[in-house]
Amino acid sequence: MNAHEDISGTGDQMAGNQTRDDAQAQEPAATAGAGEEAAAAPVEVDAKLAELEDRWLRAVADLDNLRKRISRDAERLRAEERARVAAAWLPVLDNLELALSHAAGDADAVLDGVRAIRDQAVGVLSKLGYTRHDETGVPFDPTRHEAVATVEREDAEPGTVVEVLRPGYGDTERQLRPAAVVVAKKAA
Repeated sequence: MNAHEDISGTGDQMAGNQTRDDAQAQEPAATAGAGEEAAAAPVEVDAKLAELEDRWLRAVADLDNLRKRISRDAERLRAEERARVAAAWLPVLDNLELALSHAAGDADAVLDGVRAIRDQAVGVLSKLGYTRHDETGVPFDPTRHEAVATVEREDAEPGTVVEVLRPGYGDTERQLRPAAVVVAKKAA
């Protein structure tokens, strides 16, 4: 090794040592900065946590308020619907009272009045969406009919409604009750 190499080698070592020293000098500064960031991080995390908790509490309160409002609205709608249906039946009651007040008079007039009241009641149900079903001679349909009896009839196809004992009201989707019917069966 010559002297020049010694010097340059020493210079490289010195440069390497200086770089290490600079890094070590910067390390405490970086550690101090990290300490400040670490101290600041819990404060930011706590603030973010408090913000999220506040947002969560507000969302829960909004949901509770929505649930209460929907419940109030549903109850209001039910009360309005009950009042509307009751109001639709008032003329039927008025006509029944009128028919009863004429009961001492002509029996045929009372009978005609009662039939008219029945027709009025059927009309009210129809306006509410519950049409009357009392057809005979139609095929038995278990979604619209309730078979209460079967009879052997030669003049009707088996499975045909031959008598309606109690009319049904409504359609398949919105049915108050099925019609109680007697169904024809094959003669033995």
